[in-house]
Amino acid sequence: MDTTDALDPRDRRDRRDPLGRPDLLEPLGRPDPLDPVGRLIAERACERLIVEFVRRLDLGEPGDVAELFTPDGVWEWAEGDRRIEGRDALRAYFAGRPADRLSRRLCTNILVTLTSASTATASTYFTTYRVDGHTGGMLPPRLPVQVGRYEDTFREVDGRWLLTARELFLDFAGPTERLSPADARTGN
Repeated sequence: MDTTDALDPRDRRDRRDPLGRPDLLEPLGRPDPLDPVGRLIAERACERLIVEFVRRLDLGEPGDVAELFTPDGVWEWAEGDRRIEGRDALRAYFAGRPADRLSRRLCTNILVTLTSASTATASTYFTTYRVDGHTGGMLPPRLPVQVGRYEDTFREVDGRWLLTARELFLDFAGPTERLSPADARTGN
């Protein structure tokens, strides 16, 4: 193959854009969220928010989850009467988890859809492993206590993506096991 064509001075393509698509290049300053690069950046910000939510619940301070919501944000269970509105109420709700709770959530099949330059939706499958009464150490495997999905809406506020609403749908659910003091000490 003769590569001299690629160096032809008559070729007016931007050499920084090997696809010949200058519309895909990020403009100076902030990218338009609806261009392909801006869309990817916004979608990734929302995906990161989904992962940060479960990380804070499992490994951080659960009450800090409230900071990932807009001031008027909503957490709701599709079935039942659990609906928490506003950051202060969300902070109190999540901070009310038992201090001896050990939980790990796995999130998969995260699908973010940008609905405008400053709004998005997402659907995420989740699996929750959880016990109460944990005092430290590794435990033997257990079945998950929840399998379901989150349906989220997001809004960009002052350059930061936040949750405006999260609705939880459960397909499988069971009680949270409370370890006996002996189980908690021996890791059973």
